[in-house]
Amino acid sequence: MISNQVLQTTLEGLKNIARIDVCVVDVDGKVIASTDVEMDNYAKQALEFSNSPADSQELSGCQFFKIFDDGQLEYILVVAGQGEDLYTLGKMAAFQIHGLLIAYKERFDKDNFIKNLLLDNLLLVDIFSRAKKLHIQPEVRRVAMIIEGATDKDNNVLEIMRTNFGSNNKDFITAVDESNVIVVKELTDNETEEDVQKYCAGYMESLENENVTGARIAFGTIVKELKEVSRSYKEAKMALDVGKIFFDNRTVIAYSELGIGRLIYQLPIPLCKLFIKEIFAEKGPDDFDEETIVTINKFFENSLNVSETSRQLYIHRNTLVYRLDKLQKTTGLDLRVFEDAITFKIALMVVKYMNYMENLNY
Repeated sequence: MISNQVLQTTLEGLKNIARIDVCVVDVDGKVIASTDVEMDNYAKQALEFSNSPADSQELSGCQFFKIFDDGQLEYILVVAGQGEDLYTLGKMAAFQIHGLLIAYKERFDKDNFIKNLLLDNLLLVDIFSRAKKLHIQPEVRRVAMIIEGATDKDNNVLEIMRTNFGSNNKDFITAVDESNVIVVKELTDNETEEDVQKYCAGYMESLENENVTGARIAFGTIVKELKEVSRSYKEAKMALDVGKIFFDNRTVIAYSELGIGRLIYQLPIPLCKLFIKEIFAEKGPDDFDEETIVTINKFFENSLNVSETSRQLYIHRNTLVYRLDKLQKTTGLDLRVFEDAITFKIALMVVKYMNYMENLNY
């Protein structure tokens, strides 16, 4: 169905060109778009006209037209103005709105198809048959992206994305729930993940220009066939969730960047608790003071380099060594030993995952 805003814009354009007043009435007799408030007075006559057998009629100096979609009455168009060409101008206006109906119906069909494709609601044979009917190329490179607004008040993200980026009929912008907008982007043979990052940056800039702040974007891997788009969507969905846990400072995150975080995210909580209990028998990461946490994170950031870490922390090398020795006595893990460092890093990520899931359940 055409949005009321689109109809209103169309009618105003017709008025500016043809110098006529126009209004559109639905089958319930409600005016949904009009170029003049006085046109609302014809709603009752439009409803009466809808029950007549005629497709067009002149009433009270105005021209009334019925607009059908697949044989079903959708709108009544009322045209008011002066001159002998009023009927012709009315027919042209009715034709324009009927064309919009067809275009929006095709868009709705494509949107519905993409939603079912993303949610794995289609058989393989249906994917190809419906894609052919809707003129969607089945074997081109695509990637699925998910855009999440920061709050419920950002529910206009879908409309912003469609307005700014929906003119390309090769890409699809839709939503399968209230919080996320999905973009299925078609790529050329030469475009890479780096190019996808640039597209995401463009989307973020556009949203910020529309005063949508705190949005996040995640995307899956690039796929070569239409039937694989749902996999890219699931990857993007996981990237969005995992990104909140382990990459909370990032606004754009790719599935390929998740690393070990992707594995940790799929672990059951009881197993995580058992692992942490084995690693930190007495004192866990939640019990560390801020100085210790900062030291650990900076040490990992500098690839276990003692000299560089002490320099960036503005402390003496021996002070850093003392802190690491103290941590070893507490946990039994020496971060200067690669194997212990790996164990400690994974344990920190597991704790972060557990804390996130615990807060999510409250």
